[in-house]
Amino acid sequence: MSQLMPDQLKQLWESVEQHRLTYDEFTRKQTELLAREREVWTKALLLEGHADLQASLLAELDAYFQVGPEEVRRRCLAAVDTVKKGWTDEATRGDVAAIVQFYDQSPAMIYELMWWHTLEDDQAPLAYVTALEFARRHACCSHLDFGAGVGAGSILFARGGLQTASADVSTTLQSFSRWRMDLRQLPARFIDLKTSPLPERAFDFVTAMDVFEHLADPVRTVEELHAALRHAGFLFARLHAEEDTERPQHIVMDFAPTFHKLDELGFVEVWRDEWLWGHQVYQKR
Repeated sequence: MSQLMPDQLKQLWESVEQHRLTYDEFTRKQTELLAREREVWTKALLLEGHADLQASLLAELDAYFQVGPEEVRRRCLAAVDTVKKGWTDEATRGDVAAIVQFYDQSPAMIYELMWWHTLEDDQAPLAYVTALEFARRHACCSHLDFGAGVGAGSILFARGGLQTASADVSTTLQSFSRWRMDLRQLPARFIDLKTSPLPERAFDFVTAMDVFEHLADPVRTVEELHAALRHAGFLFARLHAEEDTERPQHIVMDFAPTFHKLDELGFVEVWRDEWLWGHQVYQKR
């Protein structure tokens, strides 16, 4: 069985350092590997009748909001600033009610996330493709996307044959995600974290992509995800964030307490992306 894509890239770079591969050969191979991941992502998200990912995602936004294609694009390009302006000092200080209210009432988050998923500015969403491949290799059947946002992870995993659930605190995001799944006639369970706890021992695989830096209490979240996972289940997450003046909603920078809680609960790190985006996989023991 071949290595996961980030491991392949790491090994290829080691070949460059050992002068067994040229830098240009490495760059070409990296482009090829990323293109394969991008193809999986694109095929999963494209609407019927579309061939271009950006055009498809923008058309999807227009179908939902019905504001016209030019306005959709404008809102996408302005979304980072719009989200920043809507963030509050109370939320920055970790006030749970303020954080929930922001995500619950901010349609700009839909535009920001959908534009991010076009891969125009950043290919980090492709980590979901790596996560799906990991889950398949370990015969996982049931998936939870925690902090699911606009539901791209649920779409990808449902297309990949797993039972999937989408959990978020935002009714706005969940409504859009549900609409997207219905549009594609894909089954999914939706969990509103404001009103419902995660079911216990329900999932083989949990993704928490670029979520932990947004949480008022990431340590408590680890406890909740531990309870939601079955024995030997996996948590695929990125537990890292850097200061970003454009994204004040990144309120957690110190993950030492989170790592301590993972260790205390018996999670064991079984894989880490050491080349691209730094995601880690923990297994419940």
